[in-house]
Amino acid sequence: MSAVRELLARYLRQRRELGEDSLFLETLTRGEALALAAGRRGAAVPDAARAAAATPGTAPAPAAPASALERVRAGALACTRCRLHASRRTVVFGEGPASAEVVVVGEAPGAEEDRSGRPFVGPAGKLLDRLLASAGFPRERVYICNVLKCRPPGNRDPQPDEIASCAPFLEQQIELIAPRALLAVGAFAAQTLVGETHGITTLRGRVHRRGSIPVVVTYHPAYLLRSPERVRAAWQDFQLLRQVVDGEA
Repeated sequence: MSAVRELLARYLRQRRELGEDSLFLETLTRGEALALAAGRRGAAVPDAARAAAATPGTAPAPAAPASALERVRAGALACTRCRLHASRRTVVFGEGPASAEVVVVGEAPGAEEDRSGRPFVGPAGKLLDRLLASAGFPRERVYICNVLKCRPPGNRDPQPDEIASCAPFLEQQIELIAPRALLAVGAFAAQTLVGETHGITTLRGRVHRRGSIPVVVTYHPAYLLRSPERVRAAWQDFQLLRQVVDGEA
C-alpha cells in the first residue's frame, strides 16, 4: 500500500473511532479526490490527515462544539421540565454537523418525528430537503432542530410555558454551533427567534437578527403541502438565505 493510502486509511480509522460516519473533502477537486482514493502520487491529503499522521497512535480530539452539543443532548433526553415529557415517545433534539453554516428551526416534532427521533421526516421533511437543496444547502450540511424537543399531543400549538421550558436547549444549540444564519420555519419558530408577534406573511421576505446572527423566515413545509401556491414564495426565502450566507444580503 502506498504512503498516501496508508495515511488516508489511518485518518479514516481515527474518524470512525470517534463516531464519524461521513467525511467531506471540501477542498479537493474531483480529480484530486479520485487520485487520493486510488493512492496515486501527488494526490492531495486532507490537513487533518497530515495532523493525525504527525502523531502516530494519537487520535485527534473531537471538536469542542460537537462534544458540548452531546452534553446538551443528554440533558434534553432526561428533561422533565414541562408536561410534554409524560406523553412523548422520544426527545427530538436535532441533527446535523456542529460546524453547520445554517441552523433550521421548526416549531415542534410531529408524530413521525416522535417515532423516529429525527426532525423533519416524512413528506414535509422531504419538501424541506428539496428547498434547502435548491439554495445549495444539502440536508447533511445544515443543522435541523425545533423550538420544542417533544411532540405536543395531537400536534397542537406549543404553549408559552412549554416554549419557555425548552428555550435553554435551543439557545445552547445556537450558541455552540454559531451559524452564519438561522432559518425560522413556521410562525412559532419565527416569533420565538425574532421576538415579534406578527404573522408569517409579515415576517418573511426580509432579514431579521437574533443578536449578531441574521434570521430568515419562511413557511412551514407542512403548510406548503396544503398550500402549494405558496411554494414559489418559500423558494424565494431560501434564495434569500443563500444570499445572507454568502454575505450578499
